[in-house]
Amino acid sequence: MKKLAVVAFGGNALLRGDQKGTIEEQEQNVFETCTQVYELVKRGYDLVLGHGNGPQVGNVLLQHEAGYNVFGVPKMPIDVCVAETQGSIGYFIEQQMKNVLLKEDIEKDILTIITEVFVDKDDPAFQNPIKPVGPFYAKEESDKLIAENKWVFQKDPRDRGYRRVVPSPTPVHINNVKSIEQLARSGAIVITVGGGGIPVFWKEEKLIQGIDAVIDKDLASALLATEIHADEFYILTDVPNVCLHFNTPQEKRLEVVTVSEAKKYLAEGQFTEGSMAPKVRAAINFVENGGKETIITEATQLSNPKAGTRIVAG
Repeated sequence: MKKLAVVAFGGNALLRGDQKGTIEEQEQNVFETCTQVYELVKRGYDLVLGHGNGPQVGNVLLQHEAGYNVFGVPKMPIDVCVAETQGSIGYFIEQQMKNVLLKEDIEKDILTIITEVFVDKDDPAFQNPIKPVGPFYAKEESDKLIAENKWVFQKDPRDRGYRRVVPSPTPVHINNVKSIEQLARSGAIVITVGGGGIPVFWKEEKLIQGIDAVIDKDLASALLATEIHADEFYILTDVPNVCLHFNTPQEKRLEVVTVSEAKKYLAEGQFTEGSMAPKVRAAINFVENGGKETIITEATQLSNPKAGTRIVAG
């Protein structure tokens, strides 16, 4: 049986920090990332792809605000905006992955699945918004948006400005997971849990409803990897390795890390919340729940089977 891998695309797979987010920019970024992910296809993996949507869902929210303020068009909640970006980003990835395969004369079905992910409506995250969405703002702009919309903002740890934050509850179950696994193991490339999935909860015993939140895409992808019995879980980000003392003279790249070591580094505060910390937690979750290993790295490193930081049992 082929190995099954879940690959979570990082934000830079879609939009770079100095870009506006035009369709041309996003298509080129996605094509470049898919070209790197093709290395796993060459190595014989079946693939399921997840992706983030922070900048995109933030922009959709702004579009809804502008439509309401100028034309009175009803605003949609965050769960609907997540669904919108699942469709649009899935379209980008599906098309550009197909273009990569066509260049290599490979025929594979590539499918985007609009995916609901269940959360607990009593999750304490709803009282403590931390998940960044949308673009970076100057302090004056963020203060204006706080006054107008009662949004919550946090300063970026890399000093790129201020960014809106929303609740980020823990995912507890991926909808349609059996079909996702069957499609992937049949040889199709499946794009799912986009933006962490559309957050939904059980309002009553037999009634599902959306809820205003954004689920961390790495945690959702880790849960997906567990539920479809994946062999490996890849988290693509903008650095080749996880580091201790990141961005200091004492910076140290990590290569092979056990779960117990990763937990120790988390407890020491080595990894920034809203950045590397949730990636490491997602990596731990997958390995602790039966996965072989999680690899955190840049997409450009995928041609090297030993690349990145590899989190393993122990």
